[in-house]
Amino acid sequence: MILTSLSLYQYRLPLDVLLPVGKQRIDHRAGLVLQASASVEGEHRQVEVEIAPLSGIDIDQQALMGFSRETLAQVQTALTELLPQLCGQPIDALLECADNSPYPSVAFGLSLLHAKLMGKLDAIRPQTALVPLIYHPTDAGKDLLDSKIAALGMDIHAVKVKVAQTSIEDELRLIYGILSTRPDLKLRLDANRGFTLEQAITFAASLPLDAIEYIEEPCQNPQDNLPFYQAIGMPYALDESLNDPDYRFAMQSGLAALVIKPMLLGTIEKLADLIDTAQSYGVRCILSSSLESSLGIQDLALLAAMLTPEEIPGLDTLSAFSQDLLVSSGKKHCLTLAQLELIAKSDIDNVSH
Repeated sequence: MILTSLSLYQYRLPLDVLLPVGKQRIDHRAGLVLQASASVEGEHRQVEVEIAPLSGIDIDQQALMGFSRETLAQVQTALTELLPQLCGQPIDALLECADNSPYPSVAFGLSLLHAKLMGKLDAIRPQTALVPLIYHPTDAGKDLLDSKIAALGMDIHAVKVKVAQTSIEDELRLIYGILSTRPDLKLRLDANRGFTLEQAITFAASLPLDAIEYIEEPCQNPQDNLPFYQAIGMPYALDESLNDPDYRFAMQSGLAALVIKPMLLGTIEKLADLIDTAQSYGVRCILSSSLESSLGIQDLALLAAMLTPEEIPGLDTLSAFSQDLLVSSGKKHCLTLAQLELIAKSDIDNVSH
């Protein structure tokens, strides 16, 4: 199968409510859409993927910290240079470029593009169950939070709660409020490395352990996760730790789960290897969004069904988006490629090798 054309588009989607990125907040999401066409023996296939590093600036004009190491501008430049090199090549060239890219979002996007062109996701039914995300909205009233909790369906068995965002007292009230409304729920807490070891212990000591599945990245210093577990007995999960380029899976006492953001980690093959290793130690692997648009979220739902079929992924971030992108999630407006800015295009008829 030969790549016959590649087009790169840019999008910028305003958010209806602010979304948390660690302790920071964003009011829009920007990224790229890469479309590829390929043909073999008269058969033609065209697919799109979203490539959107979780970087940029927050509502206070501060750089987002702790997530993607690459910027959108770096990714755009790299892909613009890559398109003419790829056009006219067999689609396996996508995997070679993915393996060689220094940018995890590019590596993931190119490997996903290859998988979609190969039809590897065609027969998969996307994972549709949700783990709702609950956090203190800084730009909306407490009523919105209360109504979201009250509206949780009885088919919802777990929720994710952002903590280490406000005061410990407020967050304990939030958690006990959720459990008083729905005592049957299990909670996945996410601290985004927001606590000192002492704060994490103080906070966790006030919680009903049997209601908590795990807490993601409880401590500012990841080396404190083990002492935290030894002090409290609350299982923990790793998220930001996986973004470290030197990260290698190592089993530790209390490690319950890896929260895997593909856009931050790299190729599908790399994800699959990490998942296989972690699961061999009994560690759960949960695919999670990097606040992608509806296009990216649909692909993550498909990947989750393929790579982690026993787990419900963390993909409940679309409600904040004002519009959908290429794939409808039910919003009033769904942007098409024609409504996006075309950044670069390479066509086999215009490329000489």
